Amino acid sequence: MLEGATMGTYYRVTARCPDVHEADIARAVDAELESVNAQMSTYRPESELMRFNRSATGRWVALSSDLITVLDTAASISRLSDGAFDVTVSPLVNLWGFGPGGGITATPEAAVIAETLERVGWQFLEVDDEAQRARRTRPVEADLSAIAKGHGVDRIGDVLRGAACPDFLVDIGGEVKGQGENPSGRVWRIGVEVPDEGRMGAIQRILRLENRAVATSGDYRNFLEFDGRRYSHTLDPRTGYPVTHALASVTVLHESAAWADGLATAFNVLGPDAGFELAQETGTAALFLIRRADGFEERYTAGLLNHLDDAR
Repeated sequence: MLEGATMGTYYRVTARCPDVHEADIARAVDAELESVNAQMSTYRPESELMRFNRSATGRWVALSSDLITVLDTAASISRLSDGAFDVTVSPLVNLWGFGPGGGITATPEAAVIAETLERVGWQFLEVDDEAQRARRTRPVEADLSAIAKGHGVDRIGDVLRGAACPDFLVDIGGEVKGQGENPSGRVWRIGVEVPDEGRMGAIQRILRLENRAVATSGDYRNFLEFDGRRYSHTLDPRTGYPVTHALASVTVLHESAAWADGLATAFNVLGPDAGFELAQETGTAALFLIRRADGFEERYTAGLLNHLDDAR
């Protein structure tokens, strides 16, 4: 197993690579993760993304193919979800106290939220795939934290496939991708947590990762409470407010970890009805866990049923 720190979180890689030394795999994985951080980190002022965020409004900027791919994927998910997924949402995240600046002591005023919304909008990021360039038509800033870990998982998977590793599991901060079999000779399996801060580590369901990636988006680990009211860290970029629906978590299976990452966030914002409907319409394999008075209601899309594993 390889493990370490990346993207402000951890990574773990378990792989069977018959024809490659582990040290060579470790070097290749570290190099790929370094490349992702150099391109997309918001913690590095000189990353490619942060330099793009400082570019003049309206000016086209040539970008790496990897960054263009992620920006384009993000835009596709934004269009699909009618803006429920938005990589320019960080001003709202900071306003509500969920950013690096820490918590707040009172809910923001409506006028302040409205002003902050002027600095949010995925549609103000334009991507030109053919010319490998992008521009900001308003002074919005892209933060790829809701999709970059998934993209990193995809790239490590590509590295391992390129090294002829038939079996692997890649995990970056909970975004996971499995191929082939685990060391016991069975398909990789992953547990979906019970979305309850009082039952951390308890498993709600087990899913089989048959050459798939999995990502979960939920509000049970990160929230605020004011005057006895709970405010989710899941913010709706269209309104500027935390979501108020009963959806506790969404888990998505997809061939691409980046898509799983982004779609889980989008469905979580949309909620148990609109989110589930979109997941069904798009043929996405997804598990929705909804808070009820007596526990959690489970909703599965048709695409998820074949991935359920009843073994506990």
